Amino acid sequence: MNMDRWILAIDLGNGGPKVAVVDLQNRIRAVSVRSVGVNIGLGGLATQDGHEWWSALMDASREAIAASNVNPADMHAVSITGQWGSTVPVDSSGVPVGDVLLWADTRGQKYMKEVIGGPVSYQGFSPFRVLPWVKKTGGAPTPSGADPTGHSLVLQRELSETYGRAAYLLEPVDYLGMRFTGVAAATPASMILSWLTDNRLGNEPAYDDALISKSKRDFLKLPQLRATGSILGNILPHVADSLGIPHQVPVICGIPDLHAAVIGSGAVEPFATHVTISTTAWIGARVPFKKTDILHSIASVPGLDNHYPIVANNHETGGAALRWLLEQVLPHESYESLIAKAEHAPPGCEGVLFTPWLNGERSPVEDKRVRASFLNMSLRTDQAALVRSVMEGVAFNSRWLFDAYEKFLGKKPDVVRIIGGGAQSDLWCQMHAYALNRPVERPAEPRDAQLKGAAAWAQVALGEISLEEAGKFARVTDTFYPDGPDREIYQELYSHYKGLYATLKKTHHRLNKL
Repeated sequence: MNMDRWILAIDLGNGGPKVAVVDLQNRIRAVSVRSVGVNIGLGGLATQDGHEWWSALMDASREAIAASNVNPADMHAVSITGQWGSTVPVDSSGVPVGDVLLWADTRGQKYMKEVIGGPVSYQGFSPFRVLPWVKKTGGAPTPSGADPTGHSLVLQRELSETYGRAAYLLEPVDYLGMRFTGVAAATPASMILSWLTDNRLGNEPAYDDALISKSKRDFLKLPQLRATGSILGNILPHVADSLGIPHQVPVICGIPDLHAAVIGSGAVEPFATHVTISTTAWIGARVPFKKTDILHSIASVPGLDNHYPIVANNHETGGAALRWLLEQVLPHESYESLIAKAEHAPPGCEGVLFTPWLNGERSPVEDKRVRASFLNMSLRTDQAALVRSVMEGVAFNSRWLFDAYEKFLGKKPDVVRIIGGGAQSDLWCQMHAYALNRPVERPAEPRDAQLKGAAAWAQVALGEISLEEAGKFARVTDTFYPDGPDREIYQELYSHYKGLYATLKKTHHRLNKL
């Protein structure tokens, strides 16, 4: 194999696209990042502009290719990862015909009782209605409407002009794939949160007609379904010309960031666990079983192959909590200066606690009406304590999910890998070691782990390396241990943190009815 060849790896995050040129040794040659706007409105509206995504992506791609000093003729493949659970309405050529409805858009909540509710319900789920979904897919549409089922109902009933113009309703990674190739296709991995595929182990990829009907979706607006790891097609000539690359370049079907994180963290063995601190946050692993904990919004979902699903869950707010503090409270600071401030605050912040539920919560509870809070502040609480308490709150929230995750797994992981932008901070990694009470391993370049995972996945999909070989690209450079001097402080604070949801829930619900 020509080792001068390179892969264009794309990660479409909530803040915008990141693009990397990655060689076949999984070394990043250049990275380019672009920011995109987000529209958060009343009534649960949360949208972005798919045209802006594509324009920003093309600019970032050109910049990364130019900065990498690679030979464009040596381009090997395009591999895509990114956010999931969002909906892009596109025409027959893949061009958006309306705004992207983000994973945080809850405008469909008022329609969800028709799909999964009933006279007898728990957390919005009617057992009679939800069991057929869980049996086949491992999950079900969310009562909050913050998924493709809720989005489709909003488009049908409130945005009918856009819905009528849409040939397909696509996940973000499948939208980018269509813009690159002109092919409208998805995989069981990219379609997880639509809950329309029979995900029982060993089944061939296929939509389930009964679930399509139950979800009130239009089969004709669904992309064709292909196996995860398929080659979507070759890059379109006009796209290739715009980037200055060859025409005959394969594009791999996109995978969610959850899947890229498994590879990029190196935690590819069954039960090997990773935690990701990005805009949102989650804890995942490959497991040899299909299982659902609907009460805690945890499920094993279609994975990278037909044998090992991946445990899926989600904190609505991870690193976004620190970004909120930076943008709304301390706008003259930088991330680096915020971390520096936090290091000057005492561990535990003299009992100040922060709950990072700025956008409600999804796991381990499904609750869109709970909100963030600072608790136990005093006149002594300064900026340093505010910053540190936000970081500690994210770590405690990870532990809250980790408790439910361990029960779901049926075993206790001995060690946890950590990746994402938040993992660049030694302080935040150490907080997670204390909070989770486990050694936390950090691979090199944790911010770009999903880009590296996407690039390695292209080589797996092309049959050049195994998944196990792809995982070995992740090289652990740092380990943070839970038995340091602040362990008791964090364990004591967590004993108080884990009861805060039950204490605050009714208050938040009453306030958010105003």
